[in-house]
Amino acid sequence: MELKIKKVRPTAKIPKRATNGSAGMDLYACIEKPVTIEPGKLVMIPTGIAIALPDNRVGAFLYARSGLGVKHGICLSNGVGVIDSDYRGEICAGLCNVSDKAYTIEPDERICQMVIMPVEIPEVTEVTELENTERGAGGFGSTGTK
Repeated sequence: MELKIKKVRPTAKIPKRATNGSAGMDLYACIEKPVTIEPGKLVMIPTGIAIALPDNRVGAFLYARSGLGVKHGICLSNGVGVIDSDYRGEICAGLCNVSDKAYTIEPDERICQMVIMPVEIPEVTEVTELENTERGAGGFGSTGTK
């Protein structure tokens, strides 16, 4: 599979995997000066790149970097960012600070990771009944706590 990446800002860094076993490619903050995220606040950080996925059977998904999330409370404001196969604009990461301390994003800092994954495209069928299961409609906590 080929992932085409275009720099849309001259200072952008091309994403790369940190190790051979990394599932995701690190994306970098393409900013001219540091950006501070105050506790409870949201920011949009550009990466300076656009991508072309090979077809609609794959998508690109942005996930938080574990170090930023666990150590500093910096995560993606939408949980997981979804980049559709037909999107050609700049990839930006919406970040939020869920900690009680301000955190400053530095230029070229690794801000999130991008994972390319298969996307199933099902045929959608409206039905009047669904097959029953042991769980049925049991929701949150219905399977127990242990």
